[in-house]
Amino acid sequence: MRVLYPGSFDPLTLGHLDLIERANRLFGEVVVAVLKNPEKRPTFSLKQRLNQIIEATEHLDQITVISFEGLTVTCAKENNVDLILRGLRALSDFEYELQIAHTNKSLAINQETIFLATQAHHSFLSSSVVKEVARFAGNVSHMVPPGVAKDLETHFNLGLKGN
Repeated sequence: MRVLYPGSFDPLTLGHLDLIERANRLFGEVVVAVLKNPEKRPTFSLKQRLNQIIEATEHLDQITVISFEGLTVTCAKENNVDLILRGLRALSDFEYELQIAHTNKSLAINQETIFLATQAHHSFLSSSVVKEVARFAGNVSHMVPPGVAKDLETHFNLGLKGN
């Protein structure tokens, strides 16, 4: 079974990686789809985010990392996936994710969404929190894969030199 795990992954966190690993064990092939959203200004370029995910998932089989624009259901159809995977950290995530799942179902009646709860020790993680900690030179090694931690350090050190 193929499952699509879409997101902006700016940056990839250990919570994201945990969901990818668990989905890989549960479903087999995981297509990690990085959203290219023209409305947002990401910290990392699309190429950097793709490379971060590829590096962090090297130890797994049947992982495909792609980018996409537009609707998630279109990406799912184009990549012939069976399920869309969404992660839940807290009850507040559920409301938003359920709304998205219902919207996707209204656009593609045969497309199913499955939710996986993050492990408790990752429930506080978000890409925004990670970037905020990194921006102020905090330790993010327990929040992101090593390559991402290095990229964050490089990014924010370079940004600080310009001030």
